[in-house]
Amino acid sequence: MSALFKSEPYFRPMHEDDLDVVAAIDYAAYPFPWTHGNFRDSIESGYSCWVYQHDEFIVGYAVMLLAVQEAHLLNITVAPDWQGQGKGRAFMQHLLAVAHDYRAEAMFLEVRPTNTAARRLYHSLGFDYIAVRKGYYPSQYGREDAVIMRKELNHA
Repeated sequence: MSALFKSEPYFRPMHEDDLDVVAAIDYAAYPFPWTHGNFRDSIESGYSCWVYQHDEFIVGYAVMLLAVQEAHLLNITVAPDWQGQGKGRAFMQHLLAVAHDYRAEAMFLEVRPTNTAARRLYHSLGFDYIAVRKGYYPSQYGREDAVIMRKELNHA
């Protein structure tokens, strides 16, 4: 096999061995990142935790809660150097498939109103605005609201 061969990107369950890289991506992407402990607790609690692997690199991660016929996306991030290449869309499609296979009837998420790229992505994938959660996110100016979005999942 040629040394120039590149494997296709793929998704796999997150493991505790991934947490240093996952936390570093979160730290690089956000001014108020999750802690290493937040990610470890998510794995230990049985949440649906995923990494997006490209060759030897983890280029993104996601944490989703699956419970009683619904999915709640808690965190999804593509590393800043890998953004703008369609990886966020591919990752969301993977998560929607996981939620569908779980038989969830809907997926919910929160997103910052200022995160226009993510809001456009979610809307293009069929998510609808349903409410605002006041003061949900920390920000450099105190607190920022969250836009709550929902997508119905069909099981026909």
